[in-house]
Amino acid sequence: MKLSGGVEWALHCCVVLTSATTPVAAVRLAELHDVSGSYLAKQLQALSRAGLVDSVQGKAGGYVLTRAPELISVLDVVQAVDGTQPAFVCTEIRQRGPLAATPESCTKPCAIARAMAEADAAWRAALQAITIADLAQSVTDDYGPDALPGIGSWLTGAGAAAD
Repeated sequence: MKLSGGVEWALHCCVVLTSATTPVAAVRLAELHDVSGSYLAKQLQALSRAGLVDSVQGKAGGYVLTRAPELISVLDVVQAVDGTQPAFVCTEIRQRGPLAATPESCTKPCAIARAMAEADAAWRAALQAITIADLAQSVTDDYGPDALPGIGSWLTGAGAAAD
């Protein structure tokens, strides 16, 4: 399974948005993560289309989460950025070649397609079970209780004077 780099960027943005008390400009999020502003904007647009973030217009505008981080799963973000298609798509290779199976004999998915579908379902269930709040708690556990509040302060401009 390969996910786009946009998924990582979008997840990081969602986690740090949990610490912001006001909308955060896309340029500020890009600066925080030292990533391309135009590429990050695409990820934020995907999150917005999926209803995970709102884009607030105006001078004090930016992005905010649309709901509590406990209600946004990692799977929500993955699907917003990379889509909902399964990782494996069966092409019915068993119906090709000199010993091809007939369509009539292929009434159920083959063992390979079943195994891949089972793995995809397990992967999705695991990502559905992890929320943005869980990831934010992990940041706190890993870096201490001041990490996210410090990021939130920096994102909303309090740290801009020190930059």
